[in-house]
Amino acid sequence: MSVINLRGVDDALVEEISRLAEANRHSLEQRAVSLIRDGLRTQVRRELVDKLDRIAAMTPKGVKQTDSVDLLREDRDR
Repeated sequence: MSVINLRGVDDALVEEISRLAEANRHSLEQRAVSLIRDGLRTQVRRELVDKLDRIAAMTPKGVKQTDSVDLLREDRDR
């Protein structure tokens, strides 16, 4: 397992993470890792949503789109 040393962390932030850790019966380190992990997941989701929005923006407006189920059935029936 790797070790990360963080310098310049505000005391109030450490205290807040410590309170969250105590409330969930975790160590400060466990809670900090959990917060980092959750933040990364949120960032990945945000990037995915942005990518999907860009793809959706390429779809012409007012053009009826074929349902993917119909396309799959058509392909299967070949």
